[in-house]
Amino acid sequence: MTNAAGPLVDPASPSLQLRVAEIWRYPVKSLGGERVTAALVGDAGIEGDRVRGILDLDTGKVLTARRAPQLLFASASYRDGEVIITLPDGVETADDAVLSRWLERDVTLRAPSDHGATYENPMDVENDADWVSWQGPGGSFHDSGGSRMSLVSRTSLGQWDQRRFRSNVILDGSNEDGLVGARVAVGDEVVL
Repeated sequence: MTNAAGPLVDPASPSLQLRVAEIWRYPVKSLGGERVTAALVGDAGIEGDRVRGILDLDTGKVLTARRAPQLLFASASYRDGEVIITLPDGVETADDAVLSRWLERDVTLRAPSDHGATYENPMDVENDADWVSWQGPGGSFHDSGGSRMSLVSRTSLGQWDQRRFRSNVILDGSNEDGLVGARVAVGDEVVL
């Protein structure tokens, strides 16, 4: 378990002055998430992070905000293994019919498979016809199998709203690039 507001320690670089300011999890791919004061962390990252995706039944692809921008206006929470989505009008649901009406397409809220999900990105934002697809890692709805947690400092964010990047750990301080390749202790028991 790791707690927010703790120091970030890299034994090889004690000069790094970083501190965990906030911990976030995003239970549903491309939706807003929830700030937590403590989190359990395992091989798949933070418990409850990206544990559901909204599958477009016509395309067989998991929706992202690139294809369905309205996803950015909803958020999700994770309680006792269950995901609850809060729609922009305040309705709380995990019901496929309600989500389908909201998104104006047939969708289902799906748990991850061992084979990973198929995602897509536009090749050119001006031309909606050209999209590229890729297979994400199995077991979660992360875009990349190389990382199941992300860190960013408030210094690096600058004027950007931290929700834009959906990072799990928000740091006070700067130079998180100095952590690349290092073993970093986060909180009481987690080493990344």
